[in-house]
Amino acid sequence: MKEIWELFWTFAKMGVMTFGGGMAMLPILQREVVENKHWATEEELADYYAIGQCTPGIIAVNTATFIGQKYSGMAGGIMATLGVVFPSLVIISILAGLITNFSHLGWVQNAFAGIQVCVCVLILNAVLKLLKKSVVDKRTAVIFLVVLAGSVFLKLSPVWFVVLSALAGIILKNWEARGT
Repeated sequence: MKEIWELFWTFAKMGVMTFGGGMAMLPILQREVVENKHWATEEELADYYAIGQCTPGIIAVNTATFIGQKYSGMAGGIMATLGVVFPSLVIISILAGLITNFSHLGWVQNAFAGIQVCVCVLILNAVLKLLKKSVVDKRTAVIFLVVLAGSVFLKLSPVWFVVLSALAGIILKNWEARGT
């Protein structure tokens, strides 16, 4: 039972500290889950991000569910999910009433503009960390460049990129193994 509550409170603390959506939570997830709690490895977390991105819902919530389930079964998945969304529900409920009354004020608009810039930097840091761990050889570099170009020039669902990248990884690794 202690594990379950630890999951809830850990993810609730992350939920309180995250501004800017699910992607902004990625660096906090990495620090808490991999470095502090050791509930997942860097590679597992990267896999959870990938799966979380191509499944319905918010990536941070999906990732919390995967981590909670891995750490403490179905109950852990449920509690991690509840933990990560609970603070948002409370904060959004409070802000919804306030924001309509104050959104026209210049300082409120400027604060949101500053927060957006900060969130971009946090996401970029998470991307750079993932990039260093994920692009480790020519095969993964090719997949990265193709997906990057595809995501810039094509209007495809992220699901297609994940599925096609998985297939490319399998094909290129098998091709590489046959050449050796």
